[in-house]
Parts: sequence; C-alpha cells; structure tokens
Amino acid sequence: MAFVPVPKDLSKVKTKVVFNLTKRQLIFFSLGAMVSIPIYLGIRKAIGNDFALMVLIVVAMPFFLLGIFEKDGIPLEKYARYIIRQKFISPKIRIYKTENFYEYLNQNERSTTNGNRTSATKETKKEIRTK
Repeated sequence: MAFVPVPKDLSKVKTKVVFNLTKRQLIFFSLGAMVSIPIYLGIRKAIGNDFALMVLIVVAMPFFLLGIFEKDGIPLEKYARYIIRQKFISPKIRIYKTENFYEYLNQNERSTTNGNRTSATKETKKEIRTK
C-alpha cells in the first residue's frame, strides 16, 4: 500500500495551478518571459548569442526572485519594504522614554490640595452658615 505524506500545518500548503506552479509563480514567470525573450531575440545578432543569453538571465532574474522568494510567508516586495523601512527610514537609535503616571498623579494631587481644598473649605463654611 502506498503512503502519501500529509503535512500537519495545512496553512502552508499552496494550491498549484499549472506545471506544479502557484498562481503567483506562474504570473511572474510569464512576465519574465514576456520581457526577457524579446530582448534576447533583439540583441542576439548584435552582441552574440553568449552575451545575449547573459542579458536574458539578468533581465529575467528579478521576475524569478519575485515569484519564488518567500520568507516566513511574506513575499519579496513586502519583505524588502520592511527591510528598507527598518534600515533607512526609521531612526537607528530608539530612545526608550516613558511617562511616569504616578508623578503625574502626585502633581495633580498637590495642585488640588493647594488650590481646591481651601476653596472646598470655604464652600463648606458657607453651607454651614446658611443652614
């Protein structure tokens, strides 16, 4: 009897469309072929077959990487955006700065005891006199 391995985590399983490729891979490989093959055919006679093939590889490589690369479920363009934001846009040194909430409460309490307690005692004296 033949056994088929079944992965435990089915969230990592990608559905294959054609030629055992996912839809994302198929789209990027097609885009790479549509861009690089006409370039190869156009420059093959001018610079020679070997150099034209190298140009084809260099032009098709970004599409190949966009289709294949995935780290922790994140595609290459999002991963590159996170790296650029972390390395170049965000500040290098992050200052850990907290606000002491208890100090704020103490200041608030001091201001209420200095100003409002005297006015509160005046109000209570007025109430006592009127009664």
